[in-house]
Amino acid sequence: MIIFLLPLCSFFKILASEMAVSKKILFVNAEMLPYLPESRISNICRQLPQAIQESGREIRCFMPRYGCINERRNQLHEVIRLSGMNVIIKDVDHPLVIKVASISSARMQVYFIDNDDYFHRKSISKDVDGRFFEDNDERAIFFVRGVMETVKKLRWKPDIVHCNGWLTHLLPIYLKKGYHDDPMFTHTKVVLSLYNDIDNESFDPTMRSKALIPGIKPKDLELLALPNAVQLARLAIQYSNGVIMGDPAVHPDIEAFLPTLPIPMLPFIDPANPETAYITAYNQFYDQILEQK
Repeated sequence: MIIFLLPLCSFFKILASEMAVSKKILFVNAEMLPYLPESRISNICRQLPQAIQESGREIRCFMPRYGCINERRNQLHEVIRLSGMNVIIKDVDHPLVIKVASISSARMQVYFIDNDDYFHRKSISKDVDGRFFEDNDERAIFFVRGVMETVKKLRWKPDIVHCNGWLTHLLPIYLKKGYHDDPMFTHTKVVLSLYNDIDNESFDPTMRSKALIPGIKPKDLELLALPNAVQLARLAIQYSNGVIMGDPAVHPDIEAFLPTLPIPMLPFIDPANPETAYITAYNQFYDQILEQK
């Protein structure tokens, strides 16, 4: 009898182990190499998904199709079956176009959220004079909603959504409030990496009303009564399951807000230091978040 029981126990251990590592991680990135210049955030968003995939998990990556991205050089092409939707902001329909490119050395695809009104200008968030784009609030709304709707069309149910960059900061509340009843996002957790990508910028005063979607009430967006970068980050933290410090330090008001909420936090680990095992730490942090009830 023991001869049969031991292999059976081993089988279930192996099965449990495979199920544990094959969780799906959706990376939603404001920046990413090689499509944008190197920075801490673009470097992390390039290296981390590949390492997480090589550790045995499934991944998908999304980022905006900024106008400074050379489509021919990077071999972007439109995914017709995913395009064709509209995102309504302020009662205006904005066509959603989905493009994709491959990083062959990493065996990794990247999906791009595109729209002529929001993402064809040649810079990321500021004009040539260094002024923050007046419609950056709408660009963030469009990007996050575009990601959510595209993931639904892909029918790819993520276990964790990892948000990188200010442009993703509306995603936690959208997932937890606006899409919480959608079967594609049932039990999906949110991990938020905080960076010093914007600090003292302000958004359009009407951002709060523009960000409303079914499932989200005005009181849920109280932090955006005076919308700025700090308040948007606070809102993202409030609806996240875990926070990672992507930079050694962030705005003092954001750092002061973190201890007020009972959520796990992973301190900054320098990925450029070869002595740090940041991939292992991130994987362990994902497992910690997945164990949350």
